Amino acid sequence: MQRRNFMKVLGGGVILAAGAGAGFAMTRTPSRALAPWQRAGGSTYADPRMRALSYAILAPNPHNRQPWQVELQGEDTVVLTVDLDRLLPHTDPFSRQITIGLGCFLELMVMAAAQTGHRVEIEPFPQGADSERLTTAPVAIARFVQDPGIRPDPLFAHVMARRSNKEPFDTARAVPDAALAAIVASARHGGRLGGTNDAAEVASWRTLTETALQIEIDTPHTYKESVDLFRIGKAEVNANPDGIDFSGPMFETLALFGQFNRELALDRTSAGFKQGVDAVLENTRTAMAHVWMVTDGNSRADQIAAGADWLRANLAATSQGIGFQPLSQALQEFPEMAELYRDVHARLAPNGGTVQMLVRLGYGPGVPVSPRWPLEAKLREA
Repeated sequence: MQRRNFMKVLGGGVILAAGAGAGFAMTRTPSRALAPWQRAGGSTYADPRMRALSYAILAPNPHNRQPWQVELQGEDTVVLTVDLDRLLPHTDPFSRQITIGLGCFLELMVMAAAQTGHRVEIEPFPQGADSERLTTAPVAIARFVQDPGIRPDPLFAHVMARRSNKEPFDTARAVPDAALAAIVASARHGGRLGGTNDAAEVASWRTLTETALQIEIDTPHTYKESVDLFRIGKAEVNANPDGIDFSGPMFETLALFGQFNRELALDRTSAGFKQGVDAVLENTRTAMAHVWMVTDGNSRADQIAAGADWLRANLAATSQGIGFQPLSQALQEFPEMAELYRDVHARLAPNGGTVQMLVRLGYGPGVPVSPRWPLEAKLREA
């Protein structure tokens, strides 16, 4: 395959270029780290594929790894591949979660294309798929077709407001039945969404998600995989705007005085480690509802479809003003999580199928939303 006009996630605070060999030299100063959110879909993009891709790079994905690479072929085609350097071999050994993230990317691209009157025909894994690992083979081939009859998706209106809310939720505010129903009804691609705001069930899921997080933290190789991806303070976020961000005044101050860094995060005897773990676990204890997704199968195509529906559920929650944070640690396939993995599947898929995602819902206490930092995305000649 000729790799002309190749767009690869590289790193930095830059969004998609408007044409081959060109790119926006966005500032790396902290105050403009969110420029890709502000510029997505701007008038710079004459090519509808580029406009759609400028939204697609804002899609949710595990550990914010942003593993997508695209190649533009001809006048109407996008070839999506995965950057194998951005996998999560310890917490996501079969790249199931990464593939779900790629499904989110494709769905957001499709939704953005509809805004300019284009239908996107997607062929997933045209060269076949390996259930054990991802390869350099195409994840999908997408063809843009002008279609005057296509209708924009109402959920697209909430793309720029969508975030993963990693703050404690307001435990005095329940998630209404109608809002929960709207989220569960958002799937369109075969994912079976379920949810609960029943107090007793929520309490049970709070305990399970906290236990799963604790297992991931207590397992050295899975915890270190996350710590290696910590981005502490705005300087690190700007240098490598992927991974798990710890930005804002508190973390800037802690880092400045040497009270929070990756070395301390790995030191289980340090006060910083204990405080950090407490803060992470506190989020699970403030869930006011939970939503999950089950698919009939667990093929790569099933995972892509799950990602498409998971993006829709996230946007539906945003449309309801509800905070949304995935807490899918219990679904990870490393050996130390096996018992909880079986427990979740027995509860949510007793008749078969695969539980793909689990999330906590609630109302945030104001504006505390953790932004995603989109990586640099450039077009370059082969």
